[in-house]
Amino acid sequence: MLDLIIKNGQCYINGVLKNIDVSVKDGKIQSIGKITEEATETIDAKDLIVLPGCIDTQTHFREPGSTDTEDLNSGSRAAIIGGITGVFEMPNTNPPTATKKEFQRKLDLAKNRMYCNYAFYFGATADNAHELADLKNLEGCCGIKLFAGSSTGNLLVADEKDIETVFKNSSKVVAVHSEDEAILGVNKKLIKKGDVHSHPIWRSEECAISSTRRIVRIAERYNKKAHVLHITTKQEIDFLSQHKGNITFEITPQHLTIYAPDCYDKLGTYAQMNPPIRDKSHYDRLWYAVKNNFNDTIGSDHAPHLKVNKDKEYPNSPSGMPGVQTLMPVMLNHINEGSLSLNQLINFVCENPVKIFGIKNKGFIKEGFDADFTIVDMNKKIVIKNENIESKCGWSPFNGVEFKGTPVSTIIAGKIKMKDGKIIGEPDGTPIKFS
Repeated sequence: MLDLIIKNGQCYINGVLKNIDVSVKDGKIQSIGKITEEATETIDAKDLIVLPGCIDTQTHFREPGSTDTEDLNSGSRAAIIGGITGVFEMPNTNPPTATKKEFQRKLDLAKNRMYCNYAFYFGATADNAHELADLKNLEGCCGIKLFAGSSTGNLLVADEKDIETVFKNSSKVVAVHSEDEAILGVNKKLIKKGDVHSHPIWRSEECAISSTRRIVRIAERYNKKAHVLHITTKQEIDFLSQHKGNITFEITPQHLTIYAPDCYDKLGTYAQMNPPIRDKSHYDRLWYAVKNNFNDTIGSDHAPHLKVNKDKEYPNSPSGMPGVQTLMPVMLNHINEGSLSLNQLINFVCENPVKIFGIKNKGFIKEGFDADFTIVDMNKKIVIKNENIESKCGWSPFNGVEFKGTPVSTIIAGKIKMKDGKIIGEPDGTPIKFS
């Protein structure tokens, strides 16, 4: 007997939607087509779209360290509510995930506590740069995270020689927070106390493009893969579109949905993140990149902070906002508005993450692949409300906003983990495997 059959849905297979059934056995996709066998459980997906399991390749779940703000359990709950079946989580924790001992600790913390599948970035430092060559087969390691600007403690790698050493020794994709620390230091005098509108002035366009040019130059010198996170400027779009191949990059839903100064007028410090939300000329160029498939991924940069901290006077307010729960509703709404296609979104959150990071057996609906699915209703309207945010932070920059299109079921390894906004079962996510 089969474990699960998904019937009557439009399944996303080989870039097209097909009215076809999918069966699951032992956590794998057993067959695709007309299925006559019986199953323990059947899902009627009539009028719904069955997508491969969607992966958020940039999240911060704050554990170990700031577990009052988020932890691996609560972050994973937010993920599956939002239709996300797998996450890549960042190393800027306390202590940082920058040694094999701390990496193993994070794996131990995740076991039997995370609902979705997971992988972790290994944090690059000036001290461990020479040791990054032997991470290739480290279980659950999606890549190396390089903070070229805007981090704390030993995770900040601002010196060019140290950045070179990281790339020279990297055995996996280097995901980069690209801001120029020296320019940030010079620009500090431009900060206006109590005025978050000065945030993108301090963290200027030049701060971003200067760093990104350097990262690309070094990565290409050593023929290594660099994935530049949360691109925000038109200058970077124009530059990176000319440097493809080993260089890939991400845009966030936030930067595709809100822009300055409106966001700061409305949200104040709740719109504060690094790199910052910029004006509409940059917003328009980001959308130009999306429409032309220049970017490679869309990641949420889920970086929650408690309201008590976000309410502090700028610049004492922390940067970052939650997003793993809202990534899919926000982007599905953009599809309904005609801003991008479903094919493009699946490239950004399923297929390209597989290709860039070497994920095994995910990202596609194929026989023998992991039975991870995100089932969406493109016609269902939802209103994002702070009280419905699963993250411990309890707020969203999209509070009160209506979106059309939302995940209605999250299935991981053939098990239904979310249905109609309700979490089902136990936290039995497993580490994502890489080739």
